Amino acid sequence: MAKKKQELELTTPNIDENLLFSRVSAIIENRKARAGSYANQEVTLMFWEIGHFIIHNVLDGKRADYGKQIVTTLSSQLMKKYGKQFDIHNIRRMVRFAEKFNNLTIVTELAPQLSWSHFIEILPLKSDDARLYYINEVAKRHLGTKELRRQIARKAYERQEIANSQLKEDSIVPFNVFKDPYLLDTLGLKENFLEADLEKAILKELEAFILEFGHGFAFVERQKRMTMDGDDYTADLVFYHRVLKRLVVIELKIGKFMPEYIGQMQFYLKWLNRYERKPDENEPIGLILCTKASRNQIELMELDKFGIAVAEYWTELPPKELLEEKIKSIMIEAKERLERRRNYPDSVSQRQIDYFYDVKDDIED
Repeated sequence: MAKKKQELELTTPNIDENLLFSRVSAIIENRKARAGSYANQEVTLMFWEIGHFIIHNVLDGKRADYGKQIVTTLSSQLMKKYGKQFDIHNIRRMVRFAEKFNNLTIVTELAPQLSWSHFIEILPLKSDDARLYYINEVAKRHLGTKELRRQIARKAYERQEIANSQLKEDSIVPFNVFKDPYLLDTLGLKENFLEADLEKAILKELEAFILEFGHGFAFVERQKRMTMDGDDYTADLVFYHRVLKRLVVIELKIGKFMPEYIGQMQFYLKWLNRYERKPDENEPIGLILCTKASRNQIELMELDKFGIAVAEYWTELPPKELLEEKIKSIMIEAKERLERRRNYPDSVSQRQIDYFYDVKDDIED
């Protein structure tokens, strides 16, 4: 009997109890997360259905005061039975939700990616295009509600539109890649910093820098050396854009934009295009970042035809009211430049100007 017991012990496999617990816990957490995600989807769809029902069965064709009274009464009844999430403020959000997103198919597609909390942040935006921009940002970058709120507060959509306004129909620089200005306040730069300090700060806070730049950027190299005829040249930062499949050179400058920066960037782009571009990649593009830039001057030089964009960067974030005022002023200037371009004879930019005006005519207050 003792011999059989010994044989049984020898054939029993050793089990790592910690590993077993870890694996089973992972299964539980995964399923709980999926259940929570499914529940969030259903809550979003439920709120849309409530808003849609109220619009078409209470508010449609009814006198305004009478309709509001009914909705208020409904809210009180729902709160007694289901809790504070059905207060009058949230009921009004549901109605606005169904008004702004009036296609159930689209809402059903968005619900797995955006929670009700996301929609709460997006609904107050005045422009349909701004709402679409932030929806795409959440979906592509898996932004939480806190980061979405931060992006809206920092006017990410408007800054992308300002950068887009530099580009023309035949631009090598793609639309919706860059912003202007960039807000680099998270780098912690002190007064009178040097270009080397800026580069070091970016590398130290690379995650925050890429988050500001947007979806698709991956860091490749700093101080990229390019040699030709025995001479060495160095580009400050090189990134790769995974979606666009192209290298992106970023040059950091302190002070205002100078026309002589163009030749330097053109050399970098041509060198990379000849010696490092892969067969399946698109040609490189470049961004010159300056503390100050004349956008009229940049428009005149038509740098986008050469694959070059220019943008300002701010290392200190103005107070909310001042930031909104400054961004709004820059947006107005961008539209004035586009209006002047509209009057150019035989302009190849006409279709882009029409596009900008047709679908992006609201400036967020």
